[in-house]
Amino acid sequence: MKKTYGYRLRTYLNATHAMRWENSDGATHPHTWEIICKVRQNNDDEFLRFNEIEAAIQEVVTPLQGRLLNNVAPFTEINPSLENLGDYFFDEIDAHLQKLDCYLEQLEIGESPTRFFRVTRGEQ
Repeated sequence: MKKTYGYRLRTYLNATHAMRWENSDGATHPHTWEIICKVRQNNDDEFLRFNEIEAAIQEVVTPLQGRLLNNVAPFTEINPSLENLGDYFFDEIDAHLQKLDCYLEQLEIGESPTRFFRVTRGEQ
């Protein structure tokens, strides 16, 4: 039987944003976004250190802590919606994980305990 191994890590982003609607901008408001990352190795022969994976994730998340996301690229051009945040974090975190010879299999991001958005790696 072939086994595969993976990691699941959770972090939080405290920041504010305002949605852009067709005729106006919404009110600026804060969130504590919950970000859950499922990480897989390219090589299952050795295990990774959790702190290395966490550091790669934090390289992406930490610069956004406490910020108004509307003023941070790429959200100066695109709406800082839950879906766009999820897509952005998936691509950026995955790029940082590649340096550790692993990849992001799935990312979930929630703006409340009842509202989550999921991005999953498609077939290669």
